[in-house]
Amino acid sequence: QHRGQEGAGLVSCHVKPDGGNEFKLHRGQGLVTDVFKPEDVKELDGLHAIGHTRYSTAGGKTALEGFQPFCVRYRSGKNLALAHNGNLSNAAELRSFFQTQGVLTQSTVDSELFLHLISHSKRKSQLDQIFDAMTQAEGAFSVIILTDNHLVAVRDPNGFRPLCLGKLVGRGPNGTDGYVVASETCALDLCKAEYVRDVEPGEMIIIDKKTVELGTFSTFKLPSKFGTSQCIFEYVYFARPDSRIFGEYVTKVRRELGRQLAREHPVPLVEDGDPPPVIIPIPESAAHATLGFHQESVAQGRPCTLDLGFFRNPYVGRSFISPSQELRDLKVLCKFNPMEHVLKGKTVVVVDDSIVRGTTAKQLVGLIFSAGAKAVHLRISSPPVTDPCFYGMDFPSKEELFANQYEGNIDEMCKWLRVDSLGYLTPEGLVEAATKSSGTRHNFCRACFTGVYPVPISDKKDDKFDW
Repeated sequence: QHRGQEGAGLVSCHVKPDGGNEFKLHRGQGLVTDVFKPEDVKELDGLHAIGHTRYSTAGGKTALEGFQPFCVRYRSGKNLALAHNGNLSNAAELRSFFQTQGVLTQSTVDSELFLHLISHSKRKSQLDQIFDAMTQAEGAFSVIILTDNHLVAVRDPNGFRPLCLGKLVGRGPNGTDGYVVASETCALDLCKAEYVRDVEPGEMIIIDKKTVELGTFSTFKLPSKFGTSQCIFEYVYFARPDSRIFGEYVTKVRRELGRQLAREHPVPLVEDGDPPPVIIPIPESAAHATLGFHQESVAQGRPCTLDLGFFRNPYVGRSFISPSQELRDLKVLCKFNPMEHVLKGKTVVVVDDSIVRGTTAKQLVGLIFSAGAKAVHLRISSPPVTDPCFYGMDFPSKEELFANQYEGNIDEMCKWLRVDSLGYLTPEGLVEAATKSSGTRHNFCRACFTGVYPVPISDKKDDKFDW
């Protein structure tokens, strides 16, 4: 649910009495628990299914026709359902091509383009059509596709978004093993599936009847043009801390980011007679980086304590992925309440994972001072966000980003935030810490921090369609 809260959908494959397949679709706006009532789930019977939670980065925010999974029939009644996480960097180019061919589209969502690439492929078999479509897409795409006979999992050659494979031991037909694919391993934990491995960058895995009977997979490799570039912001913020992505647990990486942050921007010293600084996280995404920050601060011999400075309302969703600034601001006020007995009269070191627009950080600093804090020092376990993301994160325009509004001037940023000091993790420190703790052999995308995009963007601005 944390990967998208605007809507949800599910497609199941039901075998009819005549032996044919019927794909059943249900999708709607809101959280999973709002969209799927018991009677809805009962209707979605079958042995195979795919689901999706919506976090809009391309296309309309609330138009139901843009909600996934997509479900279609094409070419002699073949069924196909598709769910996609990411953004296609050549979406405008592909859409322009299909428009010239007279193709009718139902949404402005780039994920729909996969359907047209598959249906227009000249290849004969359905699996070859899917492979052909994937070779024409560029950018970020972790995709699952359900056909009449196969479950297909695909990860783009750069490996921007995570995708993993799990096994449902003994829970398939007649006691065989079932299989599940998900963005994060926390989803496997939920359904008590064993983690098998990550889907590799550029890999297309085929799960079918043979897989269930023998435990073997057919795999294909997509051609690579631009190397690998896994999204480092998944480790910084987006993925759940109990998940294992890109080969390592998120919590382990975040703790190392916190340790590196403490090396670069230590806990400030206080005047004689003052209580030691208290280190607090912005819950929940900064909690694990804060643990690492505190551990390194203690190792350095810096006097400090670790505490919880905010009560977080568990019934309010993630503010970063709310679709409008107004909703983000309201969520912050509803979500956080400062703990006066922890903060009053103290020098407070606040650890957060990132600053995107700056409005949330300023509100939180104001809440800390309202609880009687003597001073506030802000520490960020990532570099300044300077550029928008075109690979699946809904960042604002370059002009709206907080760091750019002050041209990276830390003193001016401190004044606006009303903090006594501000320390960001350096881009080099971020990569070093993430690589060291994850042990990955692949590179990371850090375009939102550097402006260096690993895959060319053909449609950074499109006036007609909201990508």
